[in-house]
Amino acid sequence: MTIMLNVVRSSWCLTRRLATSGASTARKQHSSSTDSNAPIELEQNPFAKDKVQCVLCKHGISPDYKNVQLLSQFQSPYTGRVYGRHITGLCKRRHEQVEREIMKAQNAGFMPTYHKAVEFLNDPKLFDPEKAVRPHKY
Repeated sequence: MTIMLNVVRSSWCLTRRLATSGASTARKQHSSSTDSNAPIELEQNPFAKDKVQCVLCKHGISPDYKNVQLLSQFQSPYTGRVYGRHITGLCKRRHEQVEREIMKAQNAGFMPTYHKAVEFLNDPKLFDPEKAVRPHKY
């Protein structure tokens, strides 16, 4: 009885496989014909978002400890602390570079540690510290 059942089951699978393979070739033939209702192949996604880059990467600027005017843009004028990535909009790599270069400049004596240099207070802002580029959830 089990042998008969296996033979019936295998023949059913074989006929099913043949039926589906014939249907797939029929679909391929139907889609290859020119049809005015056929979907159009697009080269680019029209709904794709633009690639977001940080300010320094966009302009190809690499921070240097001797460029105190640039580094002071990422420093708070009141406390001297470095603004976070969510405020400045920098990528992780450039933010770490800016932090390292600020520490170098402070150790070399080019930048003050507890406040922003007075001569750079009126410089144009690269970002608004009151309005974060990537606000947090609370």
